Amino acid sequence: MEFDKLDISILKELQRNGRISNRDLARKVSLSPSPCWRRLHGLENAGIINHYAAVLDRHKVGLPILGFAHITLHDHYPETVRKFDEAIMGAPQVLECHATSGEHDYMLKVVAKDMLSYQEFLSNDLLATGVVRTVNTSFVLKQQKNTTVLPLEQLSRWGG
Repeated sequence: MEFDKLDISILKELQRNGRISNRDLARKVSLSPSPCWRRLHGLENAGIINHYAAVLDRHKVGLPILGFAHITLHDHYPETVRKFDEAIMGAPQVLECHATSGEHDYMLKVVAKDMLSYQEFLSNDLLATGVVRTVNTSFVLKQQKNTTVLPLEQLSRWGG
Protein backbone atom coordinates (compact mmCIF):
# COMPACT_ATOMS: atom_id res chain seq x y z
CA MET A 1 0.00 0.00 0.00
CA GLU A 2 1.22 3.48 -0.80
CA PHE A 3 1.11 6.04 1.99
CA ASP A 4 1.00 9.77 1.52
CA LYS A 5 2.28 12.39 3.92
CA LEU A 6 -1.03 12.62 5.79
CA ASP A 7 -1.34 8.85 6.26
CA ILE A 8 2.17 8.71 7.68
CA SER A 9 1.48 11.68 9.97
CA ILE A 10 -1.70 10.02 11.27
CA LEU A 11 0.08 6.72 11.88
CA LYS A 12 3.01 8.41 13.63
CA GLU A 13 0.68 10.31 15.97
CA LEU A 14 -1.31 7.17 16.77
CA GLN A 15 1.90 5.28 17.57
CA ARG A 16 2.77 8.04 20.04
CA ASN A 17 -0.71 8.14 21.57
CA GLY A 18 -3.32 5.56 20.59
CA ARG A 19 -5.90 7.29 22.81
CA ILE A 20 -5.75 10.63 21.03
CA SER A 21 -9.16 12.02 20.11
CA ASN A 22 -10.02 12.46 16.45
CA ARG A 23 -10.25 16.22 16.99
CA ASP A 24 -6.72 16.39 18.47
CA LEU A 25 -5.37 14.02 15.84
CA ALA A 26 -6.86 16.16 13.07
CA ARG A 27 -5.30 19.29 14.56
CA LYS A 28 -1.86 17.64 14.83
CA VAL A 29 -1.88 16.46 11.21
CA SER A 30 -3.43 19.69 9.86
CA LEU A 31 -6.76 18.25 8.73
CA SER A 32 -10.32 18.95 9.69
CA PRO A 33 -11.97 16.24 11.82
CA SER A 34 -14.13 14.65 9.10
CA PRO A 35 -11.36 13.97 6.55
CA CYS A 36 -9.10 12.82 9.38
CA TRP A 37 -11.73 10.35 10.58
CA ARG A 38 -12.24 9.04 7.01
CA ARG A 39 -8.50 8.46 6.58
CA LEU A 40 -8.23 6.81 9.99
CA HIS A 41 -11.23 4.60 9.24
CA GLY A 42 -9.66 3.67 5.89
CA LEU A 43 -6.38 2.69 7.59
CA GLU A 44 -8.32 0.56 10.07
CA ASN A 45 -10.41 -1.12 7.36
CA ALA A 46 -7.29 -1.86 5.30
CA GLY A 47 -5.79 -3.63 8.32
CA ILE A 48 -2.89 -1.17 8.55
CA ILE A 49 -4.03 -0.42 12.10
CA ASN A 50 -4.33 -3.91 13.50
CA HIS A 51 -5.73 -3.02 16.93
CA TYR A 52 -5.41 -0.62 19.82
CA ALA A 53 -3.95 -1.70 23.15
CA ALA A 54 -2.55 -0.48 26.45
CA VAL A 55 1.14 -1.33 26.84
CA LEU A 56 1.73 -2.55 30.40
CA ASP A 57 4.95 -2.53 32.42
CA ARG A 58 5.61 -6.25 32.94
CA HIS A 59 7.67 -5.59 36.07
CA LYS A 60 4.88 -3.62 37.74
CA VAL A 61 2.29 -6.33 37.04
CA GLY A 62 4.56 -9.04 38.46
CA LEU A 63 6.11 -10.62 35.35
CA PRO A 64 9.80 -9.69 35.60
CA ILE A 65 11.20 -12.76 33.81
CA LEU A 66 11.54 -12.31 30.05
CA GLY A 67 13.10 -14.98 27.90
CA PHE A 68 13.60 -15.85 24.27
CA ALA A 69 13.18 -19.57 23.76
CA HIS A 70 14.65 -21.10 20.62
CA ILE A 71 12.66 -24.21 19.74
CA THR A 72 13.54 -27.15 17.51
CA LEU A 73 10.81 -29.67 16.69
CA HIS A 74 11.36 -33.40 16.20
CA ASP A 75 10.10 -33.10 12.62
CA HIS A 76 8.01 -30.81 10.40
CA TYR A 77 5.05 -33.06 9.66
CA PRO A 78 1.70 -31.22 9.64
CA GLU A 79 0.49 -33.02 12.79
CA THR A 80 3.67 -32.07 14.67
CA VAL A 81 3.35 -28.42 13.68
CA ARG A 82 -0.37 -28.43 14.54
CA LYS A 83 0.33 -29.76 18.06
CA PHE A 84 3.03 -27.15 18.58
CA ASP A 85 0.80 -24.34 17.28
CA GLU A 86 -2.05 -25.39 19.58
CA ALA A 87 0.24 -25.44 22.59
CA ILE A 88 1.62 -21.98 21.80
CA MET A 89 -1.77 -20.44 21.09
CA GLY A 90 -3.02 -21.77 24.43
CA ALA A 91 -0.06 -20.44 26.42
CA PRO A 92 -0.75 -16.90 27.68
CA GLN A 93 2.87 -16.45 28.79
CA VAL A 94 3.99 -16.63 25.14
CA LEU A 95 3.85 -13.06 23.87
CA GLU A 96 5.25 -13.78 20.42
CA CYS A 97 6.02 -16.85 18.34
CA HIS A 98 8.07 -16.64 15.17
CA ALA A 99 8.95 -19.40 12.71
CA THR A 100 12.60 -18.74 11.95
CA SER A 101 15.30 -19.68 9.51
CA GLY A 102 18.60 -21.04 10.70
CA GLU A 103 19.44 -23.46 13.46
CA HIS A 104 16.05 -23.43 15.25
CA ASP A 105 12.48 -23.73 14.01
CA TYR A 106 10.84 -21.13 16.26
CA MET A 107 11.64 -18.29 18.60
CA LEU A 108 9.25 -17.52 21.44
CA LYS A 109 9.12 -14.38 23.56
CA VAL A 110 7.96 -15.57 26.99
CA VAL A 111 7.18 -13.82 30.29
CA ALA A 112 6.96 -15.38 33.74
CA LYS A 113 6.64 -14.30 37.36
CA ASP A 114 9.70 -16.35 38.36
CA MET A 115 12.01 -19.11 37.14
CA LEU A 116 9.82 -21.84 38.64
CA SER A 117 6.86 -20.57 36.59
CA TYR A 118 9.01 -20.61 33.46
CA GLN A 119 10.17 -24.17 34.19
CA GLU A 120 6.53 -25.24 34.72
CA PHE A 121 5.61 -23.69 31.36
CA LEU A 122 8.41 -25.66 29.70
CA SER A 123 7.48 -28.96 31.34
CA ASN A 124 3.69 -28.74 31.41
CA ASP A 125 2.93 -26.82 28.24
CA LEU A 126 5.81 -27.05 25.79
CA LEU A 127 7.64 -30.33 26.35
CA ALA A 128 4.42 -32.16 27.23
CA THR A 129 3.33 -31.82 23.60
CA GLY A 130 5.86 -34.51 22.69
CA VAL A 131 6.84 -32.64 19.52
CA VAL A 132 9.67 -30.44 20.86
CA ARG A 133 13.20 -31.81 20.50
CA THR A 134 15.16 -28.94 22.06
CA VAL A 135 14.57 -25.66 23.88
CA ASN A 136 17.40 -23.17 24.38
CA THR A 137 16.38 -20.10 26.33
CA SER A 138 18.19 -16.78 26.66
CA PHE A 139 16.94 -14.66 29.55
CA VAL A 140 16.92 -10.88 29.44
CA LEU A 141 19.26 -9.37 32.02
CA LYS A 142 18.65 -5.75 31.06
CA GLN A 143 16.32 -4.33 28.44
CA GLN A 144 18.10 -1.71 26.36
CA LYS A 145 15.15 -0.78 24.16
CA ASN A 146 11.49 -1.69 24.04
CA THR A 147 9.19 -0.05 21.53
CA THR A 148 6.15 -0.80 19.44
CA VAL A 149 6.79 2.20 17.16
CA LEU A 150 7.50 1.24 13.54
CA PRO A 151 9.96 3.40 11.51
CA LEU A 152 7.40 4.89 9.12
CA GLU A 153 9.89 7.37 7.69
CA GLN A 154 11.23 4.47 5.63
CA LEU A 155 7.92 4.03 3.79
CA SER A 156 7.88 7.01 1.47
CA ARG A 157 9.61 10.14 0.35
CA TRP A 158 7.31 12.12 2.69
CA GLY A 159 8.50 10.54 5.94
CA GLY A 160 10.75 12.24 8.42
